[in-house]
Amino acid sequence: MDLTKVIRTIPDYPKPGIMFRDITTLLNDARGFRRAVDELVLPHAGTRINKVAGIEARGFILGGAVAHQLSTSFVPVRKKGKLPYQTYTQEYDLEYGTDAVEIHIDAINAGERVLLVDDLIATGGTAEAAIKLIERAGGEVVACSFIVDLPDLGGRKRLESLGKNVIALCEFEGE
Repeated sequence: MDLTKVIRTIPDYPKPGIMFRDITTLLNDARGFRRAVDELVLPHAGTRINKVAGIEARGFILGGAVAHQLSTSFVPVRKKGKLPYQTYTQEYDLEYGTDAVEIHIDAINAGERVLLVDDLIATGGTAEAAIKLIERAGGEVVACSFIVDLPDLGGRKRLESLGKNVIALCEFEGE
């Protein structure tokens, strides 16, 4: 199954010139969703993964399913101010300013092996911030897995330059 066939493209969203890759159509396709989760899990079968961390919001859906399949726990990486307990916070640059993501300070223990999951890798800023959070908590990011890679935006290269293994199930050209 070609996953690109079940991912909707919305032109000019959220702003003119952007081709938004909407995975909600993939999530709504039982066969496609199952295939995507299986393909995200497969490279890690038989390896020790202590936690799966998913980036808000679609990474929660995918990461939860992957954690379930790997029989491990799940860590939400949330936008700043959304978690109720003490947190580690990591800012990252946006085109128009900065944003921040957080994890609970007790979400990851020193030495735990963590798989980072999200729906899409574009510039890699949010994923890099999540990696820094996981490492600050003492975890080791063993891989970063995505459904979609937008290689023209350089996110994969950015994460690979940090020494991270990046897995993406499909690619789309452009932004």
